Amino acid sequence: MKIENLETLFTKEQIRNRIKEIAQELNNIYKGEEVVAVCVLKGAVMFATELVKYLDIPLKMEFIRLSSYGSATTTSGKVNAVDISLPDLNGKNVLIIEDIVDTGLTAKFLIDFMNNNFNLKSLKFCSLLDKKVTRKVDVEPDFYGFEIDDKFVVGFGLDYDGYFRNLSYIAYKP
Repeated sequence: MKIENLETLFTKEQIRNRIKEIAQELNNIYKGEEVVAVCVLKGAVMFATELVKYLDIPLKMEFIRLSSYGSATTTSGKVNAVDISLPDLNGKNVLIIEDIVDTGLTAKFLIDFMNNNFNLKSLKFCSLLDKKVTRKVDVEPDFYGFEIDDKFVVGFGLDYDGYFRNLSYIAYKP
């Protein structure tokens, strides 16, 4: 995959504007309550860092690393918990921040993990992209930036074999 073969799906401005809208929704919901944002590495790091800039609430950030891609472009169907060490989240408002909900397997794994290991005050799931068309399990993000069809996308944290995460926009190969 070469950068000159990519087409823009969402511009930097579209992404930033939508992230500001999501942040405002979150600010309204939490209204000064403390939140622990759990960013799923590596793909969600750009989204998470941009989102938290607009949150006006007491916030702590944690990072976990999961993987579900078997090859550069296809999911393996299995969630690999590379590093899921977290502090005590009992009694906390937790916001999971993910780059994309595709099959839903990773989202379901994370939601189940949080609910089975902690007695949370609340749990919300926020994803930059929602690819409903490829969903294999019944799970929906509480907040998402954009719904997309069945395209393989890169940019703004999403990658192809480790590349293209640094793009300031989201692109796909037509």
